[in-house]
Amino acid sequence: MKRKIFVVAAVALAAFALVAQEKKAPAKGGILHPEMAVENGTWDKPMAKIGAKAEQAWTQTTTAAGVNSMPQPGKPITVVGEIVDFSCYIQLGKHGEKHRSCGQKCVNNGQPIGLLTKTGALYMLMPEEHDPRRDGGVDAKASAADHMGHIVEVTGTQAAVNGYNAIFVQGLTK
Repeated sequence: MKRKIFVVAAVALAAFALVAQEKKAPAKGGILHPEMAVENGTWDKPMAKIGAKAEQAWTQTTTAAGVNSMPQPGKPITVVGEIVDFSCYIQLGKHGEKHRSCGQKCVNNGQPIGLLTKTGALYMLMPEEHDPRRDGGVDAKASAADHMGHIVEVTGTQAAVNGYNAIFVQGLTK
């Protein structure tokens, strides 16, 4: 019996020692490559406003398109951030004025659009209106390309699923 207790205690001590020695990578936060400067707009004075403030979280076409006419939960939100090419930012950390022309090409050729906040949070931006979006009647590419690498204020409906965050923007045209 004493031997079993000794073995269990030894195993527990060894496990504790291994866990104590394990080095974890520090959690990263903030904006990737802050040296890639934004030249137009500031966090306190955004260059432009994108999106229209909605009275309801979702438009009628989005509500009607939801399963049982119930879209996922969303809430109206206004966020200040830099318009980025989502794919280049996540893959390469690129943003700011030096990445403006590449980002414009990427979004105009179908890459997703992002909004990068001062804290490093990243939202995907999409038109809110379901049927016009599905049918090609609204598009976020033009406003994203115009303001690529600029700090702007975006108003829309925030939705999140399994760690992915998006802002669905009303009032975009093609």
